[in-house]
Amino acid sequence: MSAIKTLALVAHDGKKDQLVAWAKLHKLALGELTLFGTGTTGGRIEAEVGLPITRLQSGPLGGDAQLGAMIAEGRLDGLVFFIDPLSALPHDVDVKSLLRLAILYDTALAVNERTADALLGVAHT
Repeated sequence: MSAIKTLALVAHDGKKDQLVAWAKLHKLALGELTLFGTGTTGGRIEAEVGLPITRLQSGPLGGDAQLGAMIAEGRLDGLVFFIDPLSALPHDVDVKSLLRLAILYDTALAVNERTADALLGVAHT
């Protein structure tokens, strides 16, 4: 079992399907955690995976900042953020701020499936 107890799940539009599929695959492990998610991503996890998740604002509307504050306050153990490296993002500064805070506060951070699996302590499939 992972040392992670609170986990945020975030994905850019081009990666939401991938995050939902990953969450379905690891539903049992994720079900043992307190989950947070930004707007649409959180709604999709709740609706399509059936996991309870506290939904924050959409990333560009403040959700990334809300997660950053949670990290700074020590209320978030881990962040899974499936980033789309091939898309330009109008709120790139918010994403960079969130990642900077995760690094600064030594928060477990996964940006793809392999690191997300490692964060959960499960074998990569």
